[in-house]
Amino acid sequence: MTHSYVVPIKLLATLTVPTVLALSLPASAQQPVQLLGASCTAVTDQPVSEPGTSRTFVLDYPCDLQPGEDVTVILNLHGAGSSEHYQRPYFPAWELKEKYRLVIATPHSPARRWREEDDQYLHNVVNAVFGAVGEDNVRAFWLAGHSQGGMTSRRIVCTEFFADKVDGFLSLSGGRLGGVAPRSPNAGRPTQANAAASAATAATPTVAPATAPAGDPTCDFSHIFAIGEYEIVALPDTSTLAQKYQCEARVRREDVIDTEAGRTHDSGSQSPGTREWGLLPRPGTAQVYEYPNCADGRVVADVMRLDKGHTEGLEPRILETIVGMMTRGVAPGP
Repeated sequence: MTHSYVVPIKLLATLTVPTVLALSLPASAQQPVQLLGASCTAVTDQPVSEPGTSRTFVLDYPCDLQPGEDVTVILNLHGAGSSEHYQRPYFPAWELKEKYRLVIATPHSPARRWREEDDQYLHNVVNAVFGAVGEDNVRAFWLAGHSQGGMTSRRIVCTEFFADKVDGFLSLSGGRLGGVAPRSPNAGRPTQANAAASAATAATPTVAPATAPAGDPTCDFSHIFAIGEYEIVALPDTSTLAQKYQCEARVRREDVIDTEAGRTHDSGSQSPGTREWGLLPRPGTAQVYEYPNCADGRVVADVMRLDKGHTEGLEPRILETIVGMMTRGVAPGP
């Protein structure tokens, strides 16, 4: 995205030549910015400290990010028993950060479960990221959460801090808004033959998703629900959220076929594994259902990943389909 700058004549007289040249250059010719001292590369999940609590989070952003560029910010919450080291490859939006101009913050709860006492830390993370990119440059802000991270997103989305910031909520097996998708009777982490050894696996989920609370949040935002086929009994074919936003009747989009596997799975729960909890990463097909033409350009959609459970990481093409819906209306980068 190229930005133009208008500099008053009087101010030009006070600026040095290098400064004037920098202001006149298109954004593509300027030096990329570095956010909060974090490396932009995706090869490691290097932690960044937020000053309010001195706790850390992982920050991903485009390596060619320009000053004043508009971005979509995602707060990416892990599930109970998990961590940022699992969540980041489970929903690897960082793979698309250059193409879709994404800034992704993946925080961590030391209790490995989000609690109300973590809320201030999450506020601090969001404030730090917004401050680094410039609040006026945040074109959209999404909460994304897997399992209990989705339940936490649901809890906080309409709180005073988040209600006027959040544009969308992506629930990754974390409960559906607009009508509950009933859980499979066999959902939940399977008991392992060597329970002590599997409990020592630090970066994988160990707690089944919580039951969704009664009632939906009342503030306004887009909603995408992604689920594994074996986690639920059936996917509802209506949505009260779609009715609220005057969307058209549900349509089924073209199936998304992935020939590559996702990046992660719950390696500590494979003795035995269950299809409901999740098996090894593998290619697959996802069904995409959308309620089109919602008021104010909102997105209401369901994604069901066939032959998948709760813990297999998202495959590349369905990941991009979801990110594309989250950033709709913005042309991808080069």
